[in-house]
Amino acid sequence: MTLTEKILARAAKIEKVKAGDIIWVDVDQAMMDDILGPRIEIAEKMKEMNLKVWDPSKITIISDHYTPPANAQQASIVKFTRDWAKEYGIKHYYEFAGPCHQVMVEKSRVLPGEVVVGTDSHTCTYGAISAFSTGIGSTEMFGVLTTGKIWLKVPETIKVNFKGKMKKGVMAKDLILAAIGKIGHAGATFKVLELSGVIIDDLILDERLCIANMAVEAGAKNGIIKFDNITKEYLEGLNLNIDENELEYLKNDSEGTFCEEVTIDVEKLEPLCSCPHEVDNVDEIKNVAGVKIDQSYIGSCTGGRYHDLKVAADLVKGRKIAEGIRLLISPASKEVWDRCAKEGILQILSDAGATVLASSCGACLGIHSGALGEGEVCISSTNRNFIGRMGSKKSSVYLASPLSVIASAIKGEITDPREFMKEESNE
Repeated sequence: MTLTEKILARAAKIEKVKAGDIIWVDVDQAMMDDILGPRIEIAEKMKEMNLKVWDPSKITIISDHYTPPANAQQASIVKFTRDWAKEYGIKHYYEFAGPCHQVMVEKSRVLPGEVVVGTDSHTCTYGAISAFSTGIGSTEMFGVLTTGKIWLKVPETIKVNFKGKMKKGVMAKDLILAAIGKIGHAGATFKVLELSGVIIDDLILDERLCIANMAVEAGAKNGIIKFDNITKEYLEGLNLNIDENELEYLKNDSEGTFCEEVTIDVEKLEPLCSCPHEVDNVDEIKNVAGVKIDQSYIGSCTGGRYHDLKVAADLVKGRKIAEGIRLLISPASKEVWDRCAKEGILQILSDAGATVLASSCGACLGIHSGALGEGEVCISSTNRNFIGRMGSKKSSVYLASPLSVIASAIKGEITDPREFMKEESNE
């Protein structure tokens, strides 16, 4: 079986499953955010039917899209979400902690081998720690909240093999953009991306989370990586006791049947950019270099982790961003914010001209803290660039790695980060 099939078989309490099987599985963790939380189709129905949640300890609610609230309506939504969590005895409620997917991992709300569902499409992020995690709608979440189970069709699996080692200037964001560019924005619809290769084995968890996060941009239900020492050490750093024997089935590459195999030659990979207005509109950044920008943004559940901010600070240290450019930094969580502040990373970015924001989803989807105006262009480390994603429908968003984003902020136009790395090597 594939990694995903092994996890779903465990959750269904049956020996074996295959792609296409219809199964009922036990949900290990359920997550809701404020934008698609209990106020949408859930609270009213549960009150009307006098229902309780199946297990409050297995539910996490995170207010992240509307924090800090930009207006009274958003404030009311956050208050409703907070009050509902309290009413139903849900202890794991977080506010101002940061985007939900980073918080779920940091707070140990998801573990390898678990089935996790959430009311956000980027719930697939947790595949980085070998979980089957996927986004669902409010109607499905209503069923999960009240029964602890969900009906699933076992998805087919596409194996994505990243071959070779990364060049200087290339990050995990470039790897997943290369895969999405090859598969297409709908090429993995209702399928799983099983991510493998020596380069994946060598990636730190911050980079793995970035790759798994964007699996849904190819239409995938989940993007999953096998369990290994990097995963183990990260989770032990969260004071979790990991029984490797219980996770032995997640340690090896799949021996199951793949519907497709995709190979990415990392040796040939250069810094990439996803051009407006589709994520799979991928090109080498050198081919779009020179496009004038108004805003550079590093943040979100995709590109605002410690490693992202560290590499950005290292590149911009001693430099200034171009005149008239907004460089916005939103650390992926309060924990990331605090760590970067203590290590002086935020100060370096601020000295260069950046504005450091709260840990929030606001700018990523254009609802506050960095929305784009008509005709404006942004290069962003986030995950989507469809029309109107970050503000005006007449704005444009380019997606790239934090290195490419910071390089572009320095020059005031889309820039290959190796331009500045070359300067450093010549000094």
